[in-house]
Amino acid sequence: MTQHVFIFAPHWGSAHLSRDAFIHQVKEAGFDGIEMSLPMVAVERDAWCRAIEDAGLLLIAQQWETALHADFDDHKQALAAYLFNACAAQPLFVNTHTGKDFYSFAQNSELLDLTESISLETGVPIVHEIHRSRFSGHPMLLLPYLQQRPSLAFNADLSHWCCACESLLEDQQQTLAQVFPHVQHIHARVGNSQGPQVNDFRAPEHANALQQHLAWWDAIIELRRHAGVQQITITPEFGPAPYTQTLPYTNQVVSDAWELNVAMLRLLRERYA
Repeated sequence: MTQHVFIFAPHWGSAHLSRDAFIHQVKEAGFDGIEMSLPMVAVERDAWCRAIEDAGLLLIAQQWETALHADFDDHKQALAAYLFNACAAQPLFVNTHTGKDFYSFAQNSELLDLTESISLETGVPIVHEIHRSRFSGHPMLLLPYLQQRPSLAFNADLSHWCCACESLLEDQQQTLAQVFPHVQHIHARVGNSQGPQVNDFRAPEHANALQQHLAWWDAIIELRRHAGVQQITITPEFGPAPYTQTLPYTNQVVSDAWELNVAMLRLLRERYA
C-alpha cells in the first residue's frame, strides 16, 4: 500500500502577511497545504478557503482561541462557535485546543461530548491537540479521558509533554504506547525538558531531542500504516516569539520560525519519501 505524507504550513507566525502573500510563500516552499484558524466572519473565511483551493492546497482548520476563555460557560460557548465556523469550511479535519487543565473531569468531559456532537452533525473529523494547560496537558491528565473514551483522536504535539514532564519522556513509554494509536495528526516541533521549542533543531546540542521526536513520529506513522491509513498529515509548527527565544534587552529573535518550518519540511520530505 502506498502511503502519502502531506505536510502543512502553519499560519501561526505569518499573520502579518496578506492572504495572497502567505499562500504564495507556502506554495514557493513546497508545502501541501495550510493549517490555520479561520476568520469568524463568513465572507472572510470563505475568501480564505477559495484562495487556498485555487492554489491547489489542502486545508486543516484549527481553533486555539478558547484558550482565552477561562470561565467554563464562556469556554463552552466559544468552543461551539469556533468549531462550527471551522467545520463550515469543510477542511480535512479540525485541530482543536480543548478544555483546561484546571477544569474538573466532568467539565472537560462535557466539552469532549460537545466536540463529538459537532463532528457528527457536520461530518468533519475533529482531533484534540496535546498541549500544555488543556485537558491533555500532561500524560496523567489525559489517560483517564482516553480510558473512558477509546475513540478520542489526537494531534500529537509532544514537545508540550517534554516541557510539562521536564524530560524527553524516557520514563513514559507505557503511556505513549497507549496514546500513539489514537494520534491522527502530528505537529512537528522539537522541544526539550526545559521548553516546547528548541532554538534550532539542527544544532548539535539538540541532536538528542531531535532524534527522540523523530522516533516518536516514525512510530506514529508506522502505526497509521499498519491501520491501513493512506494519508498522513504533519505540520511543522515552530512559532514566533516568545516560542522563538529572544536576546535580552533587544528582544531580537535568535532564529527564524518560518525558516525552521521550511527546514523541517525538507527533513520530513526526505525521511518519509
